[in-house]
Amino acid sequence: MLREPGAGALAFWGMIGRFPIAMRSIACLMMISAVTGSLADAGTVAAAMLVSQGVASPVLGRLADRLSQRRVLLTACLAHAVGMTLLLVSIVLEAPLWLLVVTAMATGCTSVSFTSFMRARWAVMVDQGALRTAYAMESMLDDTIFLLGPLLVTVLASAVHPAAGLVVCVSMTCLGSVAVALHRRSEPAHEPTPGQAPERAITVPGVWVLTIAYAGMGFQFGAVDVTMIAFAREQSTPGVAGVLISLIAVGSMVAGVIYGAVNWRLSQAQLLSVTTCVLTLGALPLVFANSTLVMAFLAVVAGIAISPALIAGSTLLESLAPKGSLSEAFSWLTSAGALGIASGTAAGGQLADAGSSAQAAWAAVGGGAVALVLSLAGQPALRRGKPVTEPASERVALEQ
Repeated sequence: MLREPGAGALAFWGMIGRFPIAMRSIACLMMISAVTGSLADAGTVAAAMLVSQGVASPVLGRLADRLSQRRVLLTACLAHAVGMTLLLVSIVLEAPLWLLVVTAMATGCTSVSFTSFMRARWAVMVDQGALRTAYAMESMLDDTIFLLGPLLVTVLASAVHPAAGLVVCVSMTCLGSVAVALHRRSEPAHEPTPGQAPERAITVPGVWVLTIAYAGMGFQFGAVDVTMIAFAREQSTPGVAGVLISLIAVGSMVAGVIYGAVNWRLSQAQLLSVTTCVLTLGALPLVFANSTLVMAFLAVVAGIAISPALIAGSTLLESLAPKGSLSEAFSWLTSAGALGIASGTAAGGQLADAGSSAQAAWAAVGGGAVALVLSLAGQPALRRGKPVTEPASERVALEQ
């Protein structure tokens, strides 16, 4: 797939542009807490940035479908640079909390969903048969980003300067945005059908099912992260929490590579149900972990179905979204997942503080169960999309 002209450049610059997804909140936390000494204020500002990004993401996706990704990327990265600069200045000058929140919200509202934009571009860049492979590669790159991003921003903020993490974030966002915007070969078409208003992606029942299922999966991801932190604290080894969370990403990365390489005979709708079932079952053993070594193994198990579930959902969405609304459709999934993660983190934290890490793990199982029930009950709506075809060579191999 990467031998296609321009594919390697698209993958590289897309990874650069979305690296800040795994860095921005941590960089904000570290800088504000270093300047003001208040972790509570830092958490409030970071949350404001995340929530505003989740709310604005579908709007930016809709604009990209109407006006073109190129215009939205270039305009948003300029506005994002201004917003981030104002946030940095406000932090350095120790401005009131409300002003920090306002500038953080402005920064979040101008942060495009790079993951969504990239998936929409791969749907243009490759044929239907290679689309699952493209989404598997995207999931693998996402896992890599979430492995390396937190480490990079921590080193920058602690060894260079507290503001270095945010400066690198805005630099990578602008660099990646400009490079991807200029990648004309992969840009989705944005012209509406003559005489018709473009259909909204969120009006399609199958997209609704996927959006709510992604919120359930996001809830599980947030609760699992809290489970790892709470468990490490209970074991009097808080430093191990980062290792446990990284092991989840390792399991997801390996499974994503394998899943993307296999020619599955099941439909995409069926694959979504299977992967969400495995996702839910993978979180269940976390309730009963009794040692750090066991939890390390179970962390890998809990991550095994993450990439496959997201790949199945992405491939299915491409077949469900109305023509000319793919950027918006993927933005809805990203926003739902992000809000689910925020909710799962909050709920898991409350349960862990009131009880134990096992309580947070039960919350994770509940989030996965929601995704599983939606994927099963929504099968009729999920099967209404255009079929995902295989390349001729793969079809012949399957028939033989």
